[in-house]
Amino acid sequence: MTGLILSRARLRGDAPVAALARLLVPADAGDRAVASHRLVWSLFTDGAGRRRDFLWREEGAGSFLALSRRPPNPLDDLFEIESRPFEPVLSAGDQLGFRLRANPVVARKPPGAAPGARGVRHDVVMDALHRLPPSAARAEARPAAVVEAGRGWLDRQGAAHGFEVLGEAGVDGYETLDLAREGGRSIRYGVLEFEGLLRVRDPAAFLAALAAGFGRARAFGCGLMLIRRALWARG
Repeated sequence: MTGLILSRARLRGDAPVAALARLLVPADAGDRAVASHRLVWSLFTDGAGRRRDFLWREEGAGSFLALSRRPPNPLDDLFEIESRPFEPVLSAGDQLGFRLRANPVVARKPPGAAPGARGVRHDVVMDALHRLPPSAARAEARPAAVVEAGRGWLDRQGAAHGFEVLGEAGVDGYETLDLAREGGRSIRYGVLEFEGLLRVRDPAAFLAALAAGFGRARAFGCGLMLIRRALWARG
């Protein structure tokens, strides 16, 4: 029992909501991430002091999936909402298909940092690209570097959270988003899309990680791993 709820929320298609579509779901990716963050937050907030206790991802313009410990607010004038308990029963050895949109980062200590100092977080893809030697072939090496950096991060997540990735998982869709902030610098983060097959090693650790999310930028639609049973359950 996880005590979690998986919800699908779609903006209504009737005229009053459709008329606001360009404001609610902007075309620019960064603006849309901010607007979507606010839309999904409206489903779960119940006061100014509420801290985020849900994960979400955009499935299409105006369509969202959310994993939460509370049911969403019934905003029937804005959303069509479907919810169901999320209670997967898993055993060690189970194989699952997965999809994950994540902001993968790596922590590196700056040169000369004091012993025990915390590392500075860097986007794993940009970190890998900065390590490529300057050359005419750098552009050709970029796609392989993106895949290698993403897969390395995913494997480390598995080692820490009770699963292992099987085969050549898809690592695709790298983009950087800039989120405008009022009165300050914009926030920039990178996003990778992962898809493939995994084997559960430690069910309790894996379920805990599913509930908490993977990587950073979870407030902006990253970190929610979607799972499904593979054609075979054990291997």
